[in-house]
Amino acid sequence: MPHGAEEYGEAAAEEFPMQIYLTTALIYIGAAIAEIAGCFAFWAWLRQGKSILWLAPGLGSLIAFAFLLTLAPSENAGRAYAAYGGIYIMASLLWLWLVEEQQPDRWDIAGVALAVIAAGIILFAPRGGSY
Repeated sequence: MPHGAEEYGEAAAEEFPMQIYLTTALIYIGAAIAEIAGCFAFWAWLRQGKSILWLAPGLGSLIAFAFLLTLAPSENAGRAYAAYGGIYIMASLLWLWLVEEQQPDRWDIAGVALAVIAAGIILFAPRGGSY
């Protein structure tokens, strides 16, 4: 059974593991978009001289980010946050490319690949033994 899938029931987790993986991916992607948008609102206000009104949607985005992470199928907050880190790195480089129009280089891409693989290991590795 995928780690964190216990809340869906053992039979459901064994029957629909891809649904659990897809749901987890969507939660993390939504959280990443919300976090980056919220942080960018503060960046725009402080670094780009945008109106203080940018903070209202920024705070809303950061609240949405925090809420979405609570939906991640993990028994431990720290593990959910660690796994999310890989998705955040990927989303940040997509933001760099799509919003800031700066193309990531090969080292950025290699780093993202390692981070996403590491996030998958953290989130979906079987648990139960000490090592």
